[in-house]
Parts: sequence; structure tokens; C-alpha cells
Amino acid sequence: MERLMELDSLFWQATLETLYIVAVTLGIGGVGGLLLGVLLYTTRTGGIAPNRIVNVGVNLVVNFFRPIPFVIFIAAAQPLARLVVGIGIGNRAIIFALSLAAAFGISRIVEQNLVSVDPGVLEASRAMGAGRLRTILTVLLPEALGPLILGYTFALVAIVDMSAVAGVVGGGGLGAFALTYGYRQFDPVVTWAAVLVIIALVQACQFAGNRLARKALRR
Repeated sequence: MERLMELDSLFWQATLETLYIVAVTLGIGGVGGLLLGVLLYTTRTGGIAPNRIVNVGVNLVVNFFRPIPFVIFIAAAQPLARLVVGIGIGNRAIIFALSLAAAFGISRIVEQNLVSVDPGVLEASRAMGAGRLRTILTVLLPEALGPLILGYTFALVAIVDMSAVAGVVGGGGLGAFALTYGYRQFDPVVTWAAVLVIIALVQACQFAGNRLARKALRR
């Protein structure tokens, strides 16, 4: 009974840690990915602000980091994490690595969704005297809002999945809880309890994302 009470407390603590890690990562990585994606789109040939050197450089950076498996990426990013956040293990380190990985992945999602915007709408905005920044903020992003919400929902689900390996660098969350108290102690009930909460979290995120996207597309 005492062990069950201890596990129950640790389980809910791990759930809160997962929510915290995912929320902070989506905030930081989401903004970083949006900036990179807009930069990739606007500097491409025929874009709002074409710049081949910048476009090729950003493409090379994104293509270099994006294919690296996350479990390897978090180990490789430890020295940089120590430099930036002051520690190479724990939740701060996993959030740092997750944010970097998310930013590179989201940048491609943003770029692909912005490409679908009708160029004529942007040209009309520019013809009416709107500057590049104003065109991006008031025309480009609003026009792509529905697909962007779906793209960010996909990224959010991926972040939840990646957060499960936080235990590799001493981080917390449901993945670390399932590994420590379920898999290593041969307790499938604990493992499946964590799995079911992760599934419920993913389903809730997908449902909310789909609903927001529908509203954006109907406006």
C-alpha cells in the first residue's frame, strides 16, 4: 500500500513534468520554427525578400540538424546545453534540446504551409503599399493560419513523443517514470498507466488542434 501511494504521487508529478516540458518546448521551439520557416519562405527565389545566400545557409543548417535521431541529438547537444542553460542534464537540458529539435522540424512545416498561400494575394498587398513585414503579419500568416494550426498540432504530438526519452539525460516526465518504475522493475501496470496518459494527452492535443483549424478555415 505504501509503495502504491508513493507511485501515485510520483506518477502525477511525472505527468505535470511532461506537461511543463511540452508546453515550454512548444513555446520556444514554436517561435523559433516560425521565424526560421518565414525566413526560408521569404528569402527563396520569387519570395517577398529573395536572398540566395541567406536561403541556402538556413536550408543547410535545417537540413543538417533535422535528420538526427532525437536520442542522439540530446547527447550531442549536452555541451551546448551546459553553455546556454548551465547544465547538461535534467529538465532544463531536455527542454533546450527539445526546443532546438522542434524549431528545425517546425520550420519545414511552416515553410510548406506558407508555400500554399496564393502569391497573388501577397502581390496585391505589396501593390497597395504594404511593407514586407506588414504583408507577412497581416496577409501571409493569416492566410495560412488553418494549415499552420494543423502543422503545429502535428509538431506538438511529436514533442510529446520526444519528451518520453527525457530520462536519457536525467530529465523527468512520464517516459522516465515508465522506464524507472515500470520497465526496470518489471511492472507492466506502471508502464501502461504512463502509456495511457500519453495517449490521452496526444488525443486531446489532436482534437483541440483539429477544432481550432476548422474554425480558422471557416472564417
